[in-house]
Amino acid sequence: MAGKAKEAETRPLRQIAEAFKELQSAITSGNAENNDGDVQLAAFSHACSLVSILFRCLGIAFKFAEMDYVAKVENLKEASNSIDTLQSLLDLDVKSNTVRVGGSNSRNLLRVKRGLDMVKVLFEQILATDGNSLRDPASIAYAQVLSQHHGWAIRKAVGAGLYVLPTKAQLLIKLNEDEVSARTEMQSYVDSSASVIQYVNNLFLSRNLGIDW
Repeated sequence: MAGKAKEAETRPLRQIAEAFKELQSAITSGNAENNDGDVQLAAFSHACSLVSILFRCLGIAFKFAEMDYVAKVENLKEASNSIDTLQSLLDLDVKSNTVRVGGSNSRNLLRVKRGLDMVKVLFEQILATDGNSLRDPASIAYAQVLSQHHGWAIRKAVGAGLYVLPTKAQLLIKLNEDEVSARTEMQSYVDSSASVIQYVNNLFLSRNLGIDW
């Protein structure tokens, strides 16, 4: 048992995949379409915290995204001390009319969800692309998920940083994975995170709050 725990600690990609499988199970245990799955904020914020290493491994290109993501995940972790579920988090902000207020739990949740989505698209592109370069996968992921929410200066910094991304081989070394194991864990995250991302979207959309602000 101790050996398994030690292996998980040295293989962050596996840790991430397993954490999001658990979130997916929590969602599908209820009626995900109607947001009846009971997703605990503590479990959600813990799973999201594990993803931070991926932004860090991508280096300067996503430094701003890493800093923003980590800060908002930490805020959600703190909120989990007094708020049980994602539904409760959103309902409390709706009740206090603070959903769109800067620094609100709801706003932080939406930003964290975008980080998860960017990583999902990045993995999808890596899985679909041959070669050792991460430039195209990262560029597509950023353009698809985050670019429209950033100003010119950040977009320019990301564009410049794309030229100094690690190679795929370097990324796998940092994550202690080989090509085969990495594909397995990436695909697992893609599948399970899709359910989590849709769940969060549904929480906002079912309350007519939108997800594009």
